[in-house]
Amino acid sequence: MNLKKIGTFPLDKCYAIAELTYNGQPHFVVAAEKVDKCLLFDLEGNLVDTIWEGPGGTMSIVPIPSLPGSFLATQQMYSPNDAQNAKIVLVSPKEHGGWSVHEVAKIPFAHRFDLLSCPSGEYLVVATIKSGHLYKNDWSTPGQFLVSQFTVPEMKDTLNFSVVLDGVFHNHGYLHRQDADGDYAVISGDEGVFEIHPPKEAGKSWTITKLLDDGISDMAFVDFDGDGKEEMIAISPFHGDTIRVYKDMGQRYLRQVWELPEKREFAHSIFAGTIGGKAIAIIGHRKGPSRDLMGFTYDRAGYRMEILEKDCGSTNVLLHEDDRGVTLVSANREINEIAFYRMEL
Repeated sequence: MNLKKIGTFPLDKCYAIAELTYNGQPHFVVAAEKVDKCLLFDLEGNLVDTIWEGPGGTMSIVPIPSLPGSFLATQQMYSPNDAQNAKIVLVSPKEHGGWSVHEVAKIPFAHRFDLLSCPSGEYLVVATIKSGHLYKNDWSTPGQFLVSQFTVPEMKDTLNFSVVLDGVFHNHGYLHRQDADGDYAVISGDEGVFEIHPPKEAGKSWTITKLLDDGISDMAFVDFDGDGKEEMIAISPFHGDTIRVYKDMGQRYLRQVWELPEKREFAHSIFAGTIGGKAIAIIGHRKGPSRDLMGFTYDRAGYRMEILEKDCGSTNVLLHEDDRGVTLVSANREINEIAFYRMEL
């Protein structure tokens, strides 16, 4: 894999990234973790619009499929130590320019959230990184997984959250997944990795399956070895330095099959998928002598890692593939830079 940087844009503590359909075309939305802007770019990395100047604190952005150009985002989730006022907002383009931003729900410590669609209905799900604190770096209260049915656009009036899963400390990792029954969520924390499915019928209970006992910060799935079952590549422990691959052994049980020999402090960015017909993963880390962006692949010799970009301090990455090739955007938080790349496999 090779990356060619095609553009950059400055944004202090840039963090969250999402792909958004705007005016019928794919765009990237990037927002800051601290008090700063949310910006809209085309796929070439050109600034299209400033969505807001503040307040920032955006750790997650989720487009709304039924409202093209609109999305949900967290605000005022500045860090695990400064998130008591965290909220989710609904953001929509105005007819004659500009953007409307309306509060949907106040959810302290809301770190990840998503929209899930399945036969029993539409759900807004929220994973809180913890439930409260008394002092800086207090992790004595676990995070939760909250769910509510919702209706767009009258979302605020229909939300009624309930707790589906409690007791997950450092509740950090989140993935949107799909199967034959619709959307579901995978979350991770100190207690392991959990698969959470909405009910098949309205009013029934959610289903929780534990996939792994190891403490996991973030994870992603792709079929590296081509056997028809996806492997899980994961960062361990919370904001950790260890990168491992786990294999599906049947019945949703995962077993570790590989570990990167070297430690990489504060690993955070993670992506896995099939790009150009090849299974790849991308991981970035934020501390240490060289805060690199790394690529992972698999061949007959086993798992391989290569450095794609040195000392960029990435917090999140997103890939887009079309007939022009593969575009990778990275929130290089530690150098306050949004970077756009062309990727060659």
